[in-house]
Amino acid sequence: MFHGILKELDNWSLVPGQRLVETDLVERFQVGRNSVREALQRLAAEGIVVLSPNKGASIKQLNVQDMLDVLSVAESLFGLLAKTAVRGVGNIAALAALDDAMAALAQAEKARDSAAFSRARRMFYRALLEMGGNKELQRLLPAIVMPIVHAHHRLPDFLTMRLADYRRIAKAVVSGHAKQAEAAACKHVENVRQAVVAAFAQPPM
Repeated sequence: MFHGILKELDNWSLVPGQRLVETDLVERFQVGRNSVREALQRLAAEGIVVLSPNKGASIKQLNVQDMLDVLSVAESLFGLLAKTAVRGVGNIAALAALDDAMAALAQAEKARDSAAFSRARRMFYRALLEMGGNKELQRLLPAIVMPIVHAHHRLPDFLTMRLADYRRIAKAVVSGHAKQAEAAACKHVENVRQAVVAAFAQPPM
């Protein structure tokens, strides 16, 4: 169920602020109540879900400052991720996985398929983590609640921007340029930051 919630965030079936009713989750994912409660606890621990004694569970909703705080942490981790991934340029399997991720990202962006793009994004980061081989980074990076940040912003142009950023990161990594890879990753987070600020500055429709 844990991965099912993330998938439904990706495909817009769930949105920030939406309540998660236990009986609905049991029926939707065909699991027992204990499994639902365990999954909700894990989602809460990872910052995806908020658990309230009175209101139950809901998808976490971030304000602009929350998102900027997440992105400040993400910038450091993503920069380190890209820089250390250069170590693995001789890892043929990881390079193939990175190529597959880039192809999947391009296909998803062309189709304007946010759910497929999110799946490909996870492939991209898994490939970089494998190339870097930093076990502590492998532990820390999944805790960054980027799925929630991305769930707030679903404009097609946002996908195009992210794809261009990922291409720059991948090119620097494959070329063996650690500093360029780090700079490209940090620039990506800065681009997301600017998109977040711009989105919150727009008047409601």
